[in-house]
Amino acid sequence: MVSEWDVAVKSSENTDGTSSEQTRPRGSRSRALVALVVVLSLEILALAGTTVFLVLELLVDRPDSYASGVALAIVIAIATIWVVFIVVGVTRGQAWTKAAVVVLQILIGAVAIGSLQGVDARPDLGIALLVPAILALVLLFSKSVLAHLSERESRTL
Repeated sequence: MVSEWDVAVKSSENTDGTSSEQTRPRGSRSRALVALVVVLSLEILALAGTTVFLVLELLVDRPDSYASGVALAIVIAIATIWVVFIVVGVTRGQAWTKAAVVVLQILIGAVAIGSLQGVDARPDLGIALLVPAILALVLLFSKSVLAHLSERESRTL
């Protein structure tokens, strides 16, 4: 069943008089959305690489605490899977991914800022983490990405 609201929203016009369905063909992706997916995919690769590195370090080197090493490897592996779900959700246009991307980038930003400070500061890692996090947030709040993540399909029961 289609409500009056669905009809009104689907037939709405842009400020220039063109229909919103005419401006972008169905199924096409904006450059900002593609760039966001690329940045998030690179974050997946970094997390997966970190997981592999931590597991190899557990096998090769003797850690101070095996329990802490295993727990850290598991947490990073779970984070990798979480970001995979986020990327799939972003490409499908699911609205819940907006909050997930923001939380992810804030967490990455916190690690980046921590890498820039202290006695053992690693500015190279801090910048390498902070730049993509800021870029992902900028891309997320672009008009085309917000429109993609805010679209609602009319579902019939």
